Amino acid sequence: MKIYTLHKKQNLPISIEQAWDFLSNPENLKTITPDYMGFHIMSGADKPMYSGQIIQYIVTPVLRIKTTWVTEITHVRDKHYFVDEQRFGPYALWHHKHFIKEIEGGVEMEDIIDYKVPFGFLGQLVHPILVKPKLEEIFNYRTKKLEELFGIYTNK
Repeated sequence: MKIYTLHKKQNLPISIEQAWDFLSNPENLKTITPDYMGFHIMSGADKPMYSGQIIQYIVTPVLRIKTTWVTEITHVRDKHYFVDEQRFGPYALWHHKHFIKEIEGGVEMEDIIDYKVPFGFLGQLVHPILVKPKLEEIFNYRTKKLEELFGIYTNK
């Protein structure tokens, strides 16, 4: 059983309140997801984030294949972090930790995703060719989109 980790950090020139308000609102996930993925929330995003919240959405990550993804928000510490875990979807395991902290002139956002691809050995073969590059592409898009929305951190 191979578990992979994707680790990303980004600094933004905004307050911790602005960062938290944006990141903890599930509706904003559509804004930071590439349009071609057809991201659509079906249910569960009608209340502010809380532990135990179930969010169901449809996404089309590859080959125009629509995928239902059900996520549970398992942990929330206001203005510090939250964790979402896939309950149903394309991965054998998906555990995504979102951390934010104040830094001089803004905030540091950190994402740590531990995930396992399905289909055993076949999934491991496909991982470096399809899965890992797609995740990198999605998170690179998020970085650029967040910079468009909030500006580029330049504190030196």
